[in-house]
Amino acid sequence: MSLLRSRRPALAIAALAAVLPAYAQDTQIDNITIFGRATDVADVPGSAHVLDAEALEIFNDTDILRVLRAVPGVYLQEEEGFGLRPNIGIRGSGLDRSARIALLEDGVLIAPAPYSAPSAYYFPTQRRMSSLEVLKGPASVVVGPRTTGGALNMISTPIPDEFSANADLRVGEHNSYDVHANIGDAGNRVSWLLETVQGRSDGFMHVDSPLDGDTGFDIEDYVGKLQIDSDPSAAIYQSLRFKIGYTDQTSEQTYLGLTDDDFATDPLMRYAATEGDVFVSEHEQYQVDYVVDPGGNWRATVTAYRNDFERNWYKLQSVSGNGLNSVLTDPETYALELSWLKGETSPDDAITKRANNRSYYSEGVQAEVQWDFGVGDAEIALNAGLRLHEDEEDRFQHQDSYRMEDGLLVLTTAGPGGSQTNRVSDASATAYFVNAEIRTGRWILTPGVRFEDVDLRRFDFSTADPGREQGPSRVRRNSVSTTIPGIGALYRINSDWRLLAGVHKGYNPPGPGSSADEESSLNIEAGARYDSGALRFEGIYFLNDYDNLVGTVTESTGGGGDIGDQYDGGEVKVAGFELSAGYEWAVGQVRLPLSVEYTWTTDAEFRSSFESGFGPWGDVQAGDELPYIPEHQLRASTGLEAERWRVNLAANYLGQLRTSAGQGAFDPAESIDSRIVWDALASWRFTDRLSAYLKVDNLFDETYIAARRPAGVRPGLPRTGYLGLTYRL
Repeated sequence: MSLLRSRRPALAIAALAAVLPAYAQDTQIDNITIFGRATDVADVPGSAHVLDAEALEIFNDTDILRVLRAVPGVYLQEEEGFGLRPNIGIRGSGLDRSARIALLEDGVLIAPAPYSAPSAYYFPTQRRMSSLEVLKGPASVVVGPRTTGGALNMISTPIPDEFSANADLRVGEHNSYDVHANIGDAGNRVSWLLETVQGRSDGFMHVDSPLDGDTGFDIEDYVGKLQIDSDPSAAIYQSLRFKIGYTDQTSEQTYLGLTDDDFATDPLMRYAATEGDVFVSEHEQYQVDYVVDPGGNWRATVTAYRNDFERNWYKLQSVSGNGLNSVLTDPETYALELSWLKGETSPDDAITKRANNRSYYSEGVQAEVQWDFGVGDAEIALNAGLRLHEDEEDRFQHQDSYRMEDGLLVLTTAGPGGSQTNRVSDASATAYFVNAEIRTGRWILTPGVRFEDVDLRRFDFSTADPGREQGPSRVRRNSVSTTIPGIGALYRINSDWRLLAGVHKGYNPPGPGSSADEESSLNIEAGARYDSGALRFEGIYFLNDYDNLVGTVTESTGGGGDIGDQYDGGEVKVAGFELSAGYEWAVGQVRLPLSVEYTWTTDAEFRSSFESGFGPWGDVQAGDELPYIPEHQLRASTGLEAERWRVNLAANYLGQLRTSAGQGAFDPAESIDSRIVWDALASWRFTDRLSAYLKVDNLFDETYIAARRPAGVRPGLPRTGYLGLTYRL
């Protein structure tokens, strides 16, 4: 594949960083977490959720979107059915490419360029995650820089505490297979882990072309970990931990959907013009942690990290100079152009495809020191940390033109590299935070404050100067400094009941060279939590009150203007309730677990009227509802579990939603109907080491629209079955 060379950063990889958990860390082999194990969540003064290894194993999902349905307050938009490039939002933060929440792997920011280009065109492979942490309240202040919605920390497979080897092989429909395997051991001072995920599929859609190409993917993912500990007899525990990873992905995906009429006829069809659309990428990650714990009242961690990502998405861009969304939303006016997309012979240069060729790096330093002490009858855990970070996005894009000839594309004009987009955006950030956990009597308080100082630059080069010898034709610079305070409070009524509340500043930094105001909001939550062991319940009210909501033009949402342009949305209110409950019955040796997660979004609307060139908003009237935020979301799951077998079933309901801002009756052309999708998994354990399972996604083969943007209607995953075999040594 042809991928642009990346510029080397000025910040040396020797720089150090860390995110240490604020609630739990010890000298055992572990991964960096934010708030520790799932049992700690009951006393977190805010909305926090942990999906641990046991929870992830229930449905053994490879798609992160299916996993996150179990967390209330999280909004999801499917795209290609596999969760390769997910769209995740939290409490109305916005979903596009998960760019408006903080994404981390093992405590390190993992988006390609978290400050200058946060759209997650790279996303960690879900199969190698041992647990997930979701923060939605004042606790997200510790992570930053994007605190409006919250944070998602994905925790990779830890080094085992003794020698072990695990393999999970599954095969399924659409010529799919998936292998997840790891092996590792823990020694007296040296411990290690090797892991891989190998997956492929032909895809569930078909291209209406004589070539009838695949619409699936191929993924290779490799991770190695090494841990070297100090001598067990040493007075001070020290540990040096190395992590290295490599991911290669090829997916035959496009942004072009279908007209509503064509979707009704054959929802799994793709137009002939999408033949050859392909996304190729390579990702490398490096992480070094140094942990010191003298066994007293303080401990610290320092981590150096580096992520390199290169990708080229070669895909359909326009037809006869017209935007794809215009053609598909008005097929009568653009009947001729639509016929060319479907395969009828066209003039030369009628079909344009763009090589969205970009390279990224991010590297930096985070460090945290924890200090435990007491004042009177209060126990205080004080945490102070910093992050020194640099990242960059380099766009070097061109486009080619084709003639459609009886369903086959014929290249008629090849564009030189950099002739479409030739620019570099970068960011350097310095961040500090201080927070504390104060326990006194029945109270737990977590005041905290974060400071972010960010410098952003954008260098535009002439598209006629691919070598960049003439230097930039335009340079844009902008800087922001902000203070992000927050506080959470929890009151323990008794051993079962807790009341909680929190308030913090929501913040999203602007893009490089942006003229939009920075995004800020006042975020409030309050609720109650009950946990008696067998029965648990949590109900939380949340309010995100925006002073200014910012919309960003991207390829995945469209929006008008140049990619990266930002628009001010003014005052916006997003509010609602998050409810979750669970109970487990036991009848003899059989258990019957039941869980429910429900999100009721009571408000998600603009408070002022304005004219906008941003496509998903358009011209806004006060009271218009935000796109892609349904009023109701519900997930209910149950099962029967015995010593050697189990059957689990989940129903996922998503209410009707708008795809463009609006109010009143839903316009069928600018909305998506409600749906219920069922998933099931049945497994049988033959021995303590060997088990088998049957997994079916979309059990009742619900046909539904997953998205209408950026161009046309795209389907969700149809019923897909897998047969798996698991071996644990």
